Amino acid sequence: MASAEFSPAVRPWARIDGVDLLRGLAIFFVLMNHVNMQLLGAKVPYTQGLPAQLVSSLVWNGQFGVQIFFAISGFLITSTTLRRWGSPAGVNVREFYLLRFARIGPLLLLLLAVLSVLHLGHVERFVVSHKTGGLGRALLAALTFHINLLEARRGYLPPSWDILWSLSVEEMFYLFFPLACRLFRRGRFLLIPLLTFVLVGPFARARAFNPNPVWREYSYLGGMDAIALGCLTALFLARRRLSRGVLWALGSVGVALLVFSLGFSIRAYLWGLGRNGLNMTILAVGACMVIAVSAQTEWRAPRILRPLLALGRRSYEVYLTHVFVVLGLFFLFVLANKPMRAVPMLFIGVVILAGVFGEIMARGYSEPMNRWLRRRWGRGVGRLGSVVGSDEAPELVESRTKIL
Repeated sequence: MASAEFSPAVRPWARIDGVDLLRGLAIFFVLMNHVNMQLLGAKVPYTQGLPAQLVSSLVWNGQFGVQIFFAISGFLITSTTLRRWGSPAGVNVREFYLLRFARIGPLLLLLLAVLSVLHLGHVERFVVSHKTGGLGRALLAALTFHINLLEARRGYLPPSWDILWSLSVEEMFYLFFPLACRLFRRGRFLLIPLLTFVLVGPFARARAFNPNPVWREYSYLGGMDAIALGCLTALFLARRRLSRGVLWALGSVGVALLVFSLGFSIRAYLWGLGRNGLNMTILAVGACMVIAVSAQTEWRAPRILRPLLALGRRSYEVYLTHVFVVLGLFFLFVLANKPMRAVPMLFIGVVILAGVFGEIMARGYSEPMNRWLRRRWGRGVGRLGSVVGSDEAPELVESRTKIL
């Protein structure tokens, strides 16, 4: 039975262009950052003569991209939960976990299998060192979502393993999310743990409270504040329809905060926002404002933004597989004797090929597996994945609820 407190009077789920664009922007920053790290490691001085802020905005915003991902994830999971079960208290814990596994499990397990083969084959850049515990320890950390903790204690894993730190933060949050929903049965009480995460997040990232530089970036609490902000955004929107004036104000402030965080990051750091961990909070708040406006206005992206939109829609697949593209193209770049004139093409090539590879993986593997697992675990006509209150055919509903 849906609770009146959190029963949104909205149509069944459809994609939100503003959210997908944010995801596209986030994965773009991650790709640019990881190409940059390869170039720096090879001592390619490609940034000489460029303005410091331009360089920072283009190739050093990878961590900010992940923070945007976290905020989007919290919003999508919570809003989908409300549509599917009507209220936080109505969440079916077992089905929540099955849906989550159907979405992330198949590609994650395939990636770990490929990485294990590459490690055992002693392929350069894919071997997990004994210092970090070897293959078995890395697999255990990946499957129990503590890659971030392993790296903070023993050092960085190879790039293809290192990216799983963010999945560790996200999935640890969702391990307890449905349990918290059932425990805090009245929606207003669920706000308590969510607001606690928001308040604690900056402290987890602050130098004064966290001397370990790896843990400052990869800690659970340092990323969960953005997820909690996304959850709070979904809960807030579920109970009200905002006026045009309020939406315009929210959108303006949200875009301004994003521009400030991404385009004036050096200034923000000089003001102490980076050292205190508040820069990430400001970014997440701005992202949530833009998400809120996008969700309630149903804004559609112009054609010129379609490539970024497509990249965002495959962001999970791109994120988990892009390191293969980065390392592959960078290997060719090194073979060509690292020509400076080819650096722009390296960045562009990685973005394009990572997007294409993500699309192939989504259509050919992760989405079919997601649908197959939902059908296998479902029950009759109202099988797993249906949305509460929908009058549409189960097949159409299932196609619109791929977010979990």
